[in-house]
Amino acid sequence: MKKGIHPEYFENAVITCACGNVIHTGSTVKEMHVNTCSRCHPFYTGKAKFIDTEGRVERFRRKYGATPGTGGEK
Repeated sequence: MKKGIHPEYFENAVITCACGNVIHTGSTVKEMHVNTCSRCHPFYTGKAKFIDTEGRVERFRRKYGATPGTGGEK
């Protein structure tokens, strides 16, 4: 690698989440502060709610005859 063109790499970089979770990793930034992490993000915690605001799923089921909860079988 050429000298002087690459950013400095920190082996013990610290990522701090708003929820208080601290993650140690390698990065070109020594400290980072983030709003969400894998511990508090709704998708990873199982608290995610899929909202169908325009009725697309229901229209699909009516059009193709799928019944709710069957995985698409008729």
